[in-house]
Amino acid sequence: MTTTEGSGGTPAANAGPRRRSTKAPRAAAVPRPRTARPRGATVVVTGAAGAIGAALLRRLVACDEVGKVVALDLHPGDAEGVEWRTGDVRDPGIAASFAGADAVVHLAVDWRLESPADERTTLNVRGTQTVVTAAAASGVPRVVVVTSAVVYGALPDNRIPLPEDAPLQAVPEGIVADLLEIERVAEDARRVHPGLDVVVVRPAALVGPGVDTLVTRHFAAPRLLCIKDTSPAWQFCHVDDLASALEYAALGRVSGTITCGSDGYLTQQRLEDLSGLKRVEIPASLAFATAERLHRVGVTPAPASELAYVMHPLVVPSTTLRAAGWQPEHDNESNLGAVLDAVEGDRAVAGRRIGKRDATVAATSAAGATVAVLGAAAFVRAARRARR
Repeated sequence: MTTTEGSGGTPAANAGPRRRSTKAPRAAAVPRPRTARPRGATVVVTGAAGAIGAALLRRLVACDEVGKVVALDLHPGDAEGVEWRTGDVRDPGIAASFAGADAVVHLAVDWRLESPADERTTLNVRGTQTVVTAAAASGVPRVVVVTSAVVYGALPDNRIPLPEDAPLQAVPEGIVADLLEIERVAEDARRVHPGLDVVVVRPAALVGPGVDTLVTRHFAAPRLLCIKDTSPAWQFCHVDDLASALEYAALGRVSGTITCGSDGYLTQQRLEDLSGLKRVEIPASLAFATAERLHRVGVTPAPASELAYVMHPLVVPSTTLRAAGWQPEHDNESNLGAVLDAVEGDRAVAGRRIGKRDATVAATSAAGATVAVLGAAAFVRAARRARR
């Protein structure tokens, strides 16, 4: 996913009309009509210029239940029909932009794979803490936070689908560590601010315009990494479906911790049939050893634990959303097509540059880098055998 950077806003001037200081008696005054407040809810969206924010703004502007949308980001986006404000979510001064809001949807999270880890964590964790605290101080009744289904962890004995209240068992490394900390911030906020409804949304692997994640980059490799004796289950969530789920959360139709994804899942074989990509099947020990070496020498910032998500099932049910009447508009097959369209021309074949991002792909995805290295080794072995 492309990054949604820090957000906030500078308070607008609130100077009221000056009172007249005359002592002369007034004639019967004609009452001045009051300026009507916007009908419907006021929703503030942080990180509004990012991919998820843009999709959500479109829905909120078109929603009859929403009267005003305030969009916060470091720089204004392109959406119309909203009030743009600029600022940083780590600045407590953003509380001024939350005044009078019925809900704050917090999307100012850095998902960029190339971001320095310390800077990313500071924005993600401290930014979330500041937003939640500022919302509570401003009397906002509801805050919506987005993490990911990856916080559950990909384990060989995962139920399909996992219940929404399943324990969080992900390995706290890389971006996943940030997401687990954001989950902790949300849970703490529920205890510290009992009057604040904190909704946590955990989408399946995101796809769609502007989305760039470890999962989408997995498909930019020339072949799909397949670990022997494992049974992955592939489920996606289109960014438009996440936006509709966030709309439900902002308007109070759902509460608590919820999941969001397309119905069902794709098996590894079905994935390969639909994508036309062939697999590289290797033992788990070799895959993890290679990914760990690449991470240790700095070839990829993605830890070897990332490989679990291409090995084991991780499917979520959208139970709470379904009960509220929500339905996804996209299925897993069309979502896979969106991923393949996004990475078209960006595939990197061992030793040969194809596309502008192949170096980035290899440098940021443990799975992609492992495929590249092992694929190169296989190519060299095949060339040697041919020369004999």
